[in-house]
Amino acid sequence: MIIDLRSDTVTKPSKGMLEAMLNARVGDDVYKEDETVNRLEKRIAELFNKPQALFFPSGTMANQAALKLHTNSGDQVICDKYSHIFNYEGGGASFNSGISCKLLDGHRGMFTAEQVIEAINPPDFYHSPLSTLVCLENTTNKGGGACYDLDEIVKIKEVCDTHGLGLHLDGARLWNALVATGQTASSYGELFDTISVCLSKGLGAPMGSVLVGKQQFMNKAMRVRKVLGGGMRQVGFMAAAGLYGLDHNIERMSDDHAKAKEIAGLLESLSYVKSVEKTETNILIFNLKETTDEAAFVSYLFDNDVIISDMGQGKLRIVTHYDYSNASHKLVLDVLKKFESV
Repeated sequence: MIIDLRSDTVTKPSKGMLEAMLNARVGDDVYKEDETVNRLEKRIAELFNKPQALFFPSGTMANQAALKLHTNSGDQVICDKYSHIFNYEGGGASFNSGISCKLLDGHRGMFTAEQVIEAINPPDFYHSPLSTLVCLENTTNKGGGACYDLDEIVKIKEVCDTHGLGLHLDGARLWNALVATGQTASSYGELFDTISVCLSKGLGAPMGSVLVGKQQFMNKAMRVRKVLGGGMRQVGFMAAAGLYGLDHNIERMSDDHAKAKEIAGLLESLSYVKSVEKTETNILIFNLKETTDEAAFVSYLFDNDVIISDMGQGKLRIVTHYDYSNASHKLVLDVLKKFESV
């Protein structure tokens, strides 16, 4: 059996999740008549202490909707150079909303309040785009699963309030951050105007993300979702998977984090590895020494039934998840050790 460590999106629904999906009470969600979707949205909204939530087929669509809700054509969103909305959403910010990105040079995908202040364009200087939104990502994907310090987010929120900027969180892996840091969903709800959270990563659902936010934004969210093609019918079968994940798959993320840290510890001890980025959650990024053939290494792993991601520029990525068993973990550790003697 192939051990797929490319992403935590590769998981398959467990038996319990499949049973929950089969037993879901569904209706037409475009008419807001899907009982299970309504229950999921209510639960997410309550978790973040927000008035309303809306189910989306993907995290990209939820983020794109948030950008649209916060901005007008020609505006600018401030985000990190590693951010998902800039690197991995197909140029949607410009295509869907007609906005540009002011990219900050943060640390592992995280930036500071001071950097935000420096990035804000003067609102009366009509030669530059109008800064209207700040977007954070937690955990950071390209930054190797790093977690924001909540105190820094508080400072960023103060800057946004002072300058009249919206604040959106791409929380695709926020569940991982909450487990790793002990922070609460409600603390994030207090700080952000809108938050997107994913159901198909650590929670293990086949699809789906939820956008939650202040009423002034969520009043328009349904229309934006429709424009983006996100109106769905009996999607409660998928919402049931998300509810199951919330009930059963949050606390167990600590196991994913522990496995990732153990792999990182091993890699740091191996002669062919140049560096390993700090591993806080379920993503670890590492670089091989210049004397090690990267293609040969990846091919060796594949020949031993292990798949990982090549992020380019010498960065290799491993992502642990709930389909990655203890037996698979032992095999991966052995395979990595044996490469030294190949």
